Amino acid sequence: MKKILFIITIGIAVVMVMPVIAQEEEDSGSKSPYYYVNVPIERIYPHRKGYVVSYRKGFTGLATTYLPVEWFAAGVGNSGKGDIVLLGPGSAWPYLTVFYKDGAFSHVRLYVRQERGHESWGNIPLTVNLDERFENVEDLKLEF
Repeated sequence: MKKILFIITIGIAVVMVMPVIAQEEEDSGSKSPYYYVNVPIERIYPHRKGYVVSYRKGFTGLATTYLPVEWFAAGVGNSGKGDIVLLGPGSAWPYLTVFYKDGAFSHVRLYVRQERGHESWGNIPLTVNLDERFENVEDLKLEF
């Protein structure tokens, strides 16, 4: 009788410990080196060398960032630093998602409205020269 009671006790202990072990293994395998920041876009301006993105900084301010077109180019030689996702009709407002890997900038995903007539799209006057702003851009540092 003591042997049966001992075996049942060991069996119950093993069954109770198994979910804890399984949870620890699942948690250790699911951690990603990436984290992201979502930023609502006030206005986006297409340029021949990239995109000028105006976004909220704090409660009342605006900040601007420059995203080179090379980041979004498809095919061989793509830097893989940018993706564009076109939002269809609806009430979704454009936003920017910046991904960081181990604390350093990795890539950016730009969610924009498909229709260029949407109020989030703007135009840069032809007399404004922004070419130098897109030169040698390797990193994306947002201001908050």
